[in-house]
Amino acid sequence: MGKTEITMEELPVLFESVASVFAKEKDHLCEMDAQMGDGDLGLTMNKGYGALPDLIRANMAPDDIGKTLMKAGMKMAGLVPSTMGTLMASGIMAGGKAIAGKSVIGPAEMADFISNFADGLAKRGKCQAGDRTIYDALLPAGESAQEAGLADVVNAALEGAKKGVENTKEMVPKFGKAAVFAAKAKGTEDQGAVAGKDLIEGLALYFQD
Repeated sequence: MGKTEITMEELPVLFESVASVFAKEKDHLCEMDAQMGDGDLGLTMNKGYGALPDLIRANMAPDDIGKTLMKAGMKMAGLVPSTMGTLMASGIMAGGKAIAGKSVIGPAEMADFISNFADGLAKRGKCQAGDRTIYDALLPAGESAQEAGLADVVNAALEGAKKGVENTKEMVPKFGKAAVFAAKAKGTEDQGAVAGKDLIEGLALYFQD
């Protein structure tokens, strides 16, 4: 049958899966970012998501997974106060707000979390689809997440994110240092979008046997 819901107790373990992906991909993300940015993307993602499971444990709101995520996201923002760290924390808080009052995460809640994570990040970063950012992976991830089995939601989201990353090869960067290197961005994946795909990959990893 597979897992049909995630309880409050399981929530930190879900994000430990995300943290494990960023620990593994840290150097790769830094190498990508060094070509188009500051070179610290992998460090930021690893630090933020590495801390998130314990931040969740320390900020559990009784029977409210959404509120727990909002509180943990707020604490995460202070821990990684870089641009990407702020965007990630904003996404977690927006995703949490969307499922506030829920005691478990089922398929619909997971889809809502991913979609609103993307929306919250876009609002904070003032970016749109096609700007060649992390949003270009997370937007299609949210759009691909349908009300199916819980694992199917994240696997569909992962496929959407992978397509989004591929699409960034033809996009022109508009933000930060990447915009300076727009000419050499052509044909390469956006490092932020790859980080977004890694986030969804971490969620999907939780459901693998």
